[in-house]
Amino acid sequence: MTIEKPEPQRFRFLAQFLAGRPVDVTVAPAGESAYTDGQVIFVSAGAGLQVQRREVLVQSALLGAGSLDGRYVKRLRARPPLARRYLALEGHRVLSEVAQRVSLAAVVTPAAPPRSASSEESLELAAKRTEIEPPPTWYGTIRPSKLIRAQRDPGSRATEADVRMNVEHTGPSEADEDDDGSGEKSWILKLFEAPAGMQGPGDFLRKMFGTSRSSDSEGAGAEMGVGSMRRTSRAGATARPVPTPIRFTGTDSPGAGIAVGGALHPEWDVFGDRYREDWCRVVDFPVTAAVDVAVAGVVRDAVLRRRLARVGLGPMVLRARADGDDVDTEALTGMFVDLRSGYSPPEHVYTERRKLARNLGVLILVDASGSGTDADGDGLAVHEHQRRAAATLAATLEELGDRVAVYGFRSQGRRAVHLPVVKTFGERFGAAGRTRLAQLHPSGYTRLGAGIRGAGEILKARAGTPHRLLLVLSDGFPYDDGYEGRYAEADARKALEELRADGVGCLCLSIGGTTEPAALQRVFGSASHAAAATLAELSPRMDELFRTALHELAAPRPAPRRPAISST
Repeated sequence: MTIEKPEPQRFRFLAQFLAGRPVDVTVAPAGESAYTDGQVIFVSAGAGLQVQRREVLVQSALLGAGSLDGRYVKRLRARPPLARRYLALEGHRVLSEVAQRVSLAAVVTPAAPPRSASSEESLELAAKRTEIEPPPTWYGTIRPSKLIRAQRDPGSRATEADVRMNVEHTGPSEADEDDDGSGEKSWILKLFEAPAGMQGPGDFLRKMFGTSRSSDSEGAGAEMGVGSMRRTSRAGATARPVPTPIRFTGTDSPGAGIAVGGALHPEWDVFGDRYREDWCRVVDFPVTAAVDVAVAGVVRDAVLRRRLARVGLGPMVLRARADGDDVDTEALTGMFVDLRSGYSPPEHVYTERRKLARNLGVLILVDASGSGTDADGDGLAVHEHQRRAAATLAATLEELGDRVAVYGFRSQGRRAVHLPVVKTFGERFGAAGRTRLAQLHPSGYTRLGAGIRGAGEILKARAGTPHRLLLVLSDGFPYDDGYEGRYAEADARKALEELRADGVGCLCLSIGGTTEPAALQRVFGSASHAAAATLAELSPRMDELFRTALHELAAPRPAPRRPAISST
């Protein structure tokens, strides 16, 4: 007995011929138009074979012509009207080209010549106000999110980076802005699952997307579905997530617990010139590690200590001075008493005001994302440079009497931005804190704006000092699912502006990274920032960098418009 294949499967050879790659054909859910995710072509349910054949024809022709490449569809994301106009132009163009080889295409192709000669030209024309006839229903639709998020290398084994992230995503995702939701994991999130020996993920992303950081990605800011999360200590090759609530313990107070939901923060959408309210969930939780004295050492920097010792912030009044700004009435009274008693005291009867008191609280925010695995010429990873710099800075500032906290940051989509706690303001930076810092391994992604906002709230609430400084150690390459290019750069820049408007100094240091100065300027904006191969190169001018970051706080700044932060 012969078992017939489902009807759409008969079009698979046509689809593969036109697409120039292995693709499958199946039926889309009821009520949905035809589309493709790059690996499967979905035809309309209930449509006749003639209609389904046409749908396969145009969708596979789009794939074969490169019309659905990432450089085009990323600019269509969250813009359905533009996607429809682009489909009308590009569908006409590719069918005209295919008509020379396939008779079916010659029958259904409009008689009028195409209005564009390339995909780029179709996109440019679609973005203009030129009148364009809507595409026929059998053209189907373009699903940018499904094309971008098409899984690659399904079934690959979990890497050490995945395990170190200690978070797995389960449950249904929310709907994308430009198409219906799906439970698929973004293919972008697979990039860091590189086998051992492969180039660092940060370097891989830069080579893949170019040094321009995808300035045209107007669809940035889309969400990644995150259901529940669990913490794990180990995982097998075939392990599967078991949905459990988040629960972290061991915060500043012994026995205290961190709220399951964390805090919700806004995110700046530069393309819409607006904030996305309650867009990112930031959770801070302690790093747990057994004390290991062997890895708890700190590199001392005498130059750095001398330079930072010069940073005076608060005014201090010195009394009984030989010269000064004002008369010290108490010293003057004492001098008259001594004179009447027959003594001849020195005429130290003035007060002098000097900027000697520090009263400084510093939160060091260390980039613990996967991009830190890039190595320099000596084979030392960027993350290791940043980790050593954080240890040296924390130890030096603590010796000078400042209140210091150290946090890491990484992300896995907008609803899983993590701030691992290495050292709180109430702890000493002893062997335990240094061990936790040494155990802070790079993994995940870099949603920099959310990390800065979360750390800023901690700094404002817990520093307990009149002067506060956020010190960011990062390669300056913000990247996450739907968070890249101009969108990510503008959000990070806006987050720094918000903190500075709230009276918090911001200093951003790129240690050991290879990000270009122009890119750092776009990310950090007017906030004080510097880059060097090692911390030692910046030590001779660290006092200048600190003063620049803190001096600007004296100038009045307009409060930025932004939504309130909510806790759940």
